[in-house]
Formats: sequence, C-alpha cells, structure tokens
Amino acid sequence: MRHRKSGRNLGRDTSHRMAMLTNMAVSLFRHERIETTVTRAKELRILAERMVTLGKKGDLHSRRRAISFLRDKEVVHKLFTDIAVRNSERKGGYTRIIKTRMRYGDCAPMSFIELVERTATPQQAQPAS
Repeated sequence: MRHRKSGRNLGRDTSHRMAMLTNMAVSLFRHERIETTVTRAKELRILAERMVTLGKKGDLHSRRRAISFLRDKEVVHKLFTDIAVRNSERKGGYTRIIKTRMRYGDCAPMSFIELVERTATPQQAQPAS
C-alpha cells in the first residue's frame, strides 16, 4: 500500500525521475516556458516553486542548494538575479500550467508550464531557406 507517499513515479526509477525533473527545471528557468505532459508539469511545478523560493531568500546556503539541484551556474545566476527579483512581491504560485492538446502518437494530454512573471516571448519559427 502506498499510504501517505507523495509524488508521482512517472514510470521511472528514482535516479531517472530526478534527472528528468532536474533537466526540465533547468529548461524551464532558461526558456521560461516549456511544453510537456500534464503529469510531468504538475511534478515539475513543485520543484520549480521550491527553487524560486530559494532564489528569493538569496543567501549563500540557498544558492548552494540550488546549484546542487540544478547543476547549471548560468541558470542559478538567472534564477537569483532576474527571476527572484521579478517575483519578490509574490507569495507563491510562480508557475502556470496551460493545457494545450493531445499528443498525436499516444494521445497523452500536453501542456505548457511557464513562469507567471516572465519577460521572454515565445520564439517564432524561422522559415527554412
């Protein structure tokens, strides 16, 4: 029985799941919007909100905790200097999940997860020449 166990397994063992969520969190903070399945977005939201809260604290211990999880110094720098400043007045709810479509191959529900206070606009596709 799985009484009082939190989180979703996502069909992966622990190390694979944590690596996937870490990579997704880095991509979310780098691009400020990514497309993924709804269940992955709901799991990513928990970790992303925790990282923004660390960024808002801004002390050395919080920065080291963020680096140990994200493993990308550029993204941690952006998190602490840019994203945390934009969300300084907000008490929570730093991310938004927008359900979009059903994936063609396996009919999985897809969604965008994005930062609420984001400045980047979605990249326009460049025509191939």
